[in-house]
Amino acid sequence: MRFCANLGWLFGEVPFEERFTAAAEAGFSAVEYASPYDHSPLTLRRRLQEAGLCQALINSPVGPPGTSTFAGTACLPDRVREFRDGITKALDYAVELECPLVHLRAGVRPPEVQRDTAFSQYVTNVAWAAQLASTAGVRLVLEAVNSRDIPGYLVNTQEQAAGVVDAIGNDQVGILFDVYHCQVQQGDITTRLETFLPSIAHLQVADVPGRAEPGSGEIAWDFVFDRLRSLGYVGRIGCEYRPANGTAEGLGWLTRFIHTEEG
Repeated sequence: MRFCANLGWLFGEVPFEERFTAAAEAGFSAVEYASPYDHSPLTLRRRLQEAGLCQALINSPVGPPGTSTFAGTACLPDRVREFRDGITKALDYAVELECPLVHLRAGVRPPEVQRDTAFSQYVTNVAWAAQLASTAGVRLVLEAVNSRDIPGYLVNTQEQAAGVVDAIGNDQVGILFDVYHCQVQQGDITTRLETFLPSIAHLQVADVPGRAEPGSGEIAWDFVFDRLRSLGYVGRIGCEYRPANGTAEGLGWLTRFIHTEEG
């Protein structure tokens, strides 16, 4: 199994630009993080090269915390230009960083916008972005986010994400299957992994309820990882969790559940 460190969540003990080296020293060969946009692509590429890492995933741009676009713009009918500009920017970064995946954030549906209207706008925007991404050699991924953590987020279930993927084509768009979000919103993790495996392009892990490292909560990780092995999952697994007592101290789960980190 191939794990990548989410530098937005892990190694917070050091400044962001030092986390690349920290991740490499901890045994990771790849990293992901939501927002590269505060740094130039040249700076980030240099950090990756110096640490011997590859970039696995970035997110599409979002608005500042507390604004209506903090979780994305894809479902907002009055933000189409902002959405398109953001996707163009994300793909520019992905190409520069040789990053194969961009997570397209759906956004929170405003109460005055009907769900059907918001979802239709979302699908239209994803289809437009998928064509642009395909030309750039990048694949988009869509994530279901639980409604407890982000109330009003448009896409809450794996089935909703999969429906959009099926409508557009999984050669251009895939599922970002977040185990934490799935458990909080729906449960029945491994059945959904089995059902949607052909469309899953990336996984992320954290335990429930505290969103700390695997082994800190209620999920049966031995079972989940054994099932992923038997299913033949070959994508990367992002470690997007909040370390309970420091990043290095919490990485023992990798040897406990996985035994080795294979690139």
